Amino acid sequence: MTHTAEAATAAADRKVDRLLAHYGESHRHPINEGIHYVAIPAIMLSLVGLLFALHPWVAYAFVAASLVYYATLRSSVFFLTMLGGTALLLAAVHAMGDLVLPLSATIFVVAWIFQFIGHKIEGRKPSFFEDIQYLWVGPLFVLSRIFLRLGIRW
Repeated sequence: MTHTAEAATAAADRKVDRLLAHYGESHRHPINEGIHYVAIPAIMLSLVGLLFALHPWVAYAFVAASLVYYATLRSSVFFLTMLGGTALLLAAVHAMGDLVLPLSATIFVVAWIFQFIGHKIEGRKPSFFEDIQYLWVGPLFVLSRIFLRLGIRW
């Protein structure tokens, strides 16, 4: 086997690639995919905001655990992007100030309504119904689509 063939086989065997391929099976309709581009970041923002409203350290623990999960996927491009995204999420949550709970709750409900509309259009249930880790794969799916358009290999 050539070095190139070995590298291609190793890339195909990466957990992150398997997760994204499986996630992509229920996200093929362009409207559903488009909804996900907006709703997934909104859900992540609202989730961190809701946890922050509970107690800031709960939110910090959640994002730290999320970053550990992303690190285990062994994609430096995804990890670094999620690290930057996490900083932006936390900055946005802090910017909400005293409105963090009502804003986060509203965003959470509206974004999930759109997610379920997208999956109704798609005709397939959300992936996280099969495995909870797909809640963390969703942001990577959005990033992977953006990276594909920009020609960035993860």
